[in-house]
Amino acid sequence: MTPPSRRASSAHLATLAALCGAAIGLAACGGGGPLDNPPLVDNPLAGGGQKLSFSYFQKCVNPVLLAQLQININGVVSTNTCASSGCHDNSTGTGGALRIVQAAQAVDLADPANTPDVIRTSDIYKNFYSSQGEVVFGSPSSSRLIAKPMLLNVLHGGGLIFENDQDPNLKLIRYWISRPMPQGQDEFSSAANSMFTPADPQTGLCNTE
Repeated sequence: MTPPSRRASSAHLATLAALCGAAIGLAACGGGGPLDNPPLVDNPLAGGGQKLSFSYFQKCVNPVLLAQLQININGVVSTNTCASSGCHDNSTGTGGALRIVQAAQAVDLADPANTPDVIRTSDIYKNFYSSQGEVVFGSPSSSRLIAKPMLLNVLHGGGLIFENDQDPNLKLIRYWISRPMPQGQDEFSSAANSMFTPADPQTGLCNTE
């Protein structure tokens, strides 16, 4: 038979574990709290499986994360950016795992000096890597990068950002997620050229369908 003191200790530990779990669950954009975010985003190489396109992210998706977007929080409509200090800013954000460096500069992909190793040390790659971590490759509706701002059966402290599938910014994110690079090719694959019209990341427009 377990002594009363040990039973009490076990109950105390179970209570602490439950409270920690609740705190983690409540951490969201605009929420704050000690369990929200790591202080900075590292750039480890993504392991195994397919990758999403870096060139399409840089030109077409990262600007969405920096744009002033209309938000609706419990019927109160205002504007804000995903990268704001109250949301997903990499150092002052309170919005969970997605971290964005607002001042990240675009990388010239036509410059041979910008090798994959060089690009992976850049701030814009931090944004890419963090965003890719919120994605289920090939499945936009299952990806938190879309499900949270659309409030698709998940809470989002930043409110409703995209009201429907026709939002032009949402279409850019959806297109990026739905077209991973071919198996065995990295995030810098030239296969991404077809995601632009004409098929050139430097001069082409961002396709959405």
